[in-house]
Amino acid sequence: MKKAELVFVPFPFWSHLTPTIEFAKLLVSHDDRLHITMLISRVPFDATFVAYIDSLVASSPMSDCIDFVSLPCDYVFAPETNHNVAMTLLMDHQKTHVKNAVTKLIQAHGDKSPRLAGFVVDQLCSAMVDVANGFRVPTYVFFTVSAGFVSLMFHLQTLRDEEFAELTNSPDAELQLPSFVNSVPARILPEAVLDKAASQLFLNNYRKVRDQAKGIIVNTFFELESGAIQFLSDDKFPTVYPVGPAVKLIVGGDDDLVGSRGNNQKSEIIAWLDDQPASSVVFLCFGNVGSFGDCQLKEIARALESSGMRFLWSLRKRPSSGQDVLPSGYTDFTEVLDKEFFDRTAAIGKIIGWAPQVAILAHPAIGGFVSHCGWNSVLESLRLGVPIATWPLYAEQQFNAFELVKELGVAVEIKLDYVMDFKSEKDPTVVSAQVMEATIRRLLEHDSDVRKRVKDISEKSKKALMDGGSSHTVLNGLINDVIDSMP
Repeated sequence: MKKAELVFVPFPFWSHLTPTIEFAKLLVSHDDRLHITMLISRVPFDATFVAYIDSLVASSPMSDCIDFVSLPCDYVFAPETNHNVAMTLLMDHQKTHVKNAVTKLIQAHGDKSPRLAGFVVDQLCSAMVDVANGFRVPTYVFFTVSAGFVSLMFHLQTLRDEEFAELTNSPDAELQLPSFVNSVPARILPEAVLDKAASQLFLNNYRKVRDQAKGIIVNTFFELESGAIQFLSDDKFPTVYPVGPAVKLIVGGDDDLVGSRGNNQKSEIIAWLDDQPASSVVFLCFGNVGSFGDCQLKEIARALESSGMRFLWSLRKRPSSGQDVLPSGYTDFTEVLDKEFFDRTAAIGKIIGWAPQVAILAHPAIGGFVSHCGWNSVLESLRLGVPIATWPLYAEQQFNAFELVKELGVAVEIKLDYVMDFKSEKDPTVVSAQVMEATIRRLLEHDSDVRKRVKDISEKSKKALMDGGSSHTVLNGLINDVIDSMP
């Protein structure tokens, strides 16, 4: 029979594209009847990301089953536009480019294999449901967030559209979420939920997914988030497919695509870790966007030095006030930390800029991870059996931190409600060295309940994708649904 062609439309940002590519790899390795064409918008605000897209297109196809196509992006980001609103407007603007690319794809194939079978679109790309409908094929929505967060958003959409209830902005309010045991404090909900203009757009998108999508694909696995998955398995939602953990665990190759300089840095980092005892190092890393002001950095340094624990700290330079750009590297770390700190901690610590996160987390010397709690980082850490200390910064990370600590018991709390201010060089609040030191000590306890639970979840995450595992079985069901539904 002819191969089934799936058109993937990821949201053009690192934390969305990386798991989308890993999920695509999972699909084509699972069944050779599938071919995937991934359409990636060349957003203008991140030159490194655009270069990465270009490298993917240049190396296409990947394993003869995945092709990458770059799309122009001429959307103008007005400085005054709410950035949460802008994300939705961006992908709505891209509908014409996606339609044109798919039309060319169909024309190029003609009567040959593969045949268009459906769209797989990011949760922030629900506008593409309209494009898929125009081609008379189904849409599957891929969520790069937790099932817990998906359940939250569908619950809020139900409250608004069926019970006409408004979410209060009171920081002391508590939300009863059907998929959670614990009530959820309003203060840990994302800005996009609490901001009225943005929340209406996001909830409209979830309503569209609920009404028009054929399936909900979530990068998680049943053994990790059984309560949320059971909630989403209700027949009032499209079929839910927990297919994870779709994470990049190949250490080496295109691990981070940073060139020879990055490879040299990686070798130096791994060589340092090789000299450390097993499970003795705490790793601090806050993602592509995370950064702190000088006062907070000094408190982190005090905590690390006072604890006496071995540490590996990925330190990024905060953008100047008002500049909407990503953090950069320091030319010299003594710009922000005293030289004496480096002298006093030379025997136990190492500070780096760019971090090959997967390679570090996979190293046996790593005993704990101080993380911003982005969902990809969470899955990588749990998959590799590394317990987490939560320091969320933006988006749904505060909600993730709450779920990890309160619901799942696989993390310890530094903060649950910390919020980074993108518009200021100063931190809105400063976490004290004493709080951090106490948490780091808890994080590295060898016989703690948290570490035992993480080890258990790590084993279950491996089994989930093995033959007969929960995610493996779900993948079979998803692929059969795609094949059986082909027009």
